[in-house]
Amino acid sequence: MTETDEFGEELADFERRIAELKAARSVSGGELPTVLDAAIFELDHVVGQLLPWYERLSASGTPRAGAVADRQEQHLLRTVFQRLPLPVALVDKETVVRRLNGAASAFTGVRAGYATGRPLTGLLAHADRAAFRSQAAAVARGEGDRSLTVRLQQRPSVPVHATLAAVQPSGEPRATVLVVLQPGGLGSPAPADPPTGRTPDLAEATRHASLMDLMDAMTTTLLNADRETALEAAARVLHGRFADWVVADAGTAGEAGRLSRTAVLAPSDKEAAVLETQDPAACPLVVETARTGSPVLQIRPPDPDAFGRDTTGAPVLVQANVTSLLCVPLQAEGAVHGVLTLFRCGPRLAFSMAEAQAMDMLSRHVALAMGPMRPPA
Repeated sequence: MTETDEFGEELADFERRIAELKAARSVSGGELPTVLDAAIFELDHVVGQLLPWYERLSASGTPRAGAVADRQEQHLLRTVFQRLPLPVALVDKETVVRRLNGAASAFTGVRAGYATGRPLTGLLAHADRAAFRSQAAAVARGEGDRSLTVRLQQRPSVPVHATLAAVQPSGEPRATVLVVLQPGGLGSPAPADPPTGRTPDLAEATRHASLMDLMDAMTTTLLNADRETALEAAARVLHGRFADWVVADAGTAGEAGRLSRTAVLAPSDKEAAVLETQDPAACPLVVETARTGSPVLQIRPPDPDAFGRDTTGAPVLVQANVTSLLCVPLQAEGAVHGVLTLFRCGPRLAFSMAEAQAMDMLSRHVALAMGPMRPPA
């Protein structure tokens, strides 16, 4: 902390004490001498301490110029960090991302704004997360730089060399861990064609066209479906072209909050059969979505138990290698008629915010096609 900053804090404390003295003017006459003594003490403090301090700062001007130079240097370092061609991240001892540069965002397929505040381990395969957390904690404790090979959850077949080093940012009490990611071994260059591509305009246009095709297919299907088959028909439109897994849970009138599994569409019939008998109440993600009526988008789901466990006791999200998911309520006229859950697995591109928004709109259309909930037979 510079001397200028210290003076600013001292001045702020003085202002707070003066405000308290002003508020004390309403005390009884017998207590006024005490308040007067305190006011005189504060005046002495201004004359004897704050005024000479201010004159010293004004005469030298050095601390203020130094503060400007510090800010300029920090701005320069931030610019270098963002434009560095290597994928680089700053994390704390718990691997929570403080900063992610442009190359790292392109390499991992996750935007910096989304990654900030979330654990970097969420981008890694489950088997590598514990080791990475342990090494990051050791580096943050000052036990020296480390390196290890990990795999991204979206591209588990490609080994990634992670180098971890401790850095001490200006003005921060604790060390921060600098993480450099490189495909393969040491010295390998950053990927020339990151997952998000080098032509964002073309990719965005392609995605937009795909969404338009999906919405057209969904509208046609819902117009031709009856109330009883609308949900399952909508699930079949979404399966394959939009998601690897589609799980549909419908509500029942007369049983508030009660959901039943309506359809499960998976990469194979054997995989689908595992979840067909699952009680939606055992899926925290489904229960929370039905309760709040708010859609959920997760990239690299942080909680492996969010969709419950299969018949063998293994987390569904881990067994299915889910890399992104969408869970949307089927809501119409203020009531939740059911919940649709979509999984994308393995190397498939994660759900985008635009896709989540489109799915939120489609879910309302599906809910309207389902009509009011009917009481159980």
